[in-house]
Amino acid sequence: MPEISVRKLTQTFGTTRVLDEVGFTVPDGAFVTLLGPSGCGKTTTLMSLAGFHTPDAGTIAHGDRCLFDAAARRNVPAEQRELGVVFQSYALWPHLSVAENVAFPLKVRRTDRAEVKRRVGEILDLVELGHRADAHPYELSGGQQQRVALARALAHGPSALLLDEPFSNLDAKLRERAREWLGDLQRDLGITTVFVTHDQTEALAMSDQILVMNHGRIVRAGTPEDVYRRPGSRFVAEFLGRCNFLTGKARSTGTGTWLLETPGLSGGIPFDSETQPGPGPVTVALRPEALAVTAPVTGAPAPGWPADVMYSTFLGDHYLHTLRIGPQTLTALTTHPLPTATVRVALAADAASLVTQDSAPHDSIQPAPVLHSV
Repeated sequence: MPEISVRKLTQTFGTTRVLDEVGFTVPDGAFVTLLGPSGCGKTTTLMSLAGFHTPDAGTIAHGDRCLFDAAARRNVPAEQRELGVVFQSYALWPHLSVAENVAFPLKVRRTDRAEVKRRVGEILDLVELGHRADAHPYELSGGQQQRVALARALAHGPSALLLDEPFSNLDAKLRERAREWLGDLQRDLGITTVFVTHDQTEALAMSDQILVMNHGRIVRAGTPEDVYRRPGSRFVAEFLGRCNFLTGKARSTGTGTWLLETPGLSGGIPFDSETQPGPGPVTVALRPEALAVTAPVTGAPAPGWPADVMYSTFLGDHYLHTLRIGPQTLTALTTHPLPTATVRVALAADAASLVTQDSAPHDSIQPAPVLHSV
């Protein structure tokens, strides 16, 4: 199964640049997620890959096959791209049975009748719906409809799978089970997959690589852990969950590391930075779970700073606390309630990372990230 290569995809609707020279490579067998808010360009990118949308400029290749080249006026029709697509609405034929829906792409390709029957049975067993072959979509649950849509996408043996927010119509519990099931299936099949979502939990749980999009550009690319722990910009940090931001002056320790000097946090905050911080104010990001919160021990020296607990919120498997350290207000997570109103706060190793303020839309061209298999 060849890799997917996208280069400088550009699309403008009126005065709005929906895609701004988007470029990336999806390795063979990888699960790559396009993550971002509504209107960021992720679905337009996916539909361009599928052949249902024609960009103004750029190229799309699948292995040694050129699927789209605006300059050369080449645009392979969607039905000839041999890609499996699952739409957000599933797009099942209501008057056809489950088996007939799955068989549809095979019949379009004039597959032999016996082979259609064999392949449909095989795929329905794969998605655990062999017993519902004669049912119609309206007789199925949302999760079952989602699996029928996936079975139909896999029926003709595609070389890659494209998924456009397939879990958005499911409730929270069913969504969790569906993403675990799909992740297992994708790994078993080893099929190259491009997944679109605005849900950061889905992206973090399922992906080999994440491409974060905003204003038609890829603003961050990397593994889930790398993108979460080192977001690079304030937008990415905020989009991927709760985050504390502290601003101050960067000071070199002389050993290749940096400290953020900011009011109320004596001794400074060590932070990561691949480049030398500027001379002006800088901002670092701190995830709430990176704050180690403990009850103070009288007379015992302890790292960190004293903090007042402003209020706490019980969220089932953890507590979210709002803490005041001098002039600073921070949020922290613990698995247990805090025993006192005054606590001690310390930082886990490598807790802070430098973030930049987000630039205005389209004032620069982002590099085309090349993703590597993990």
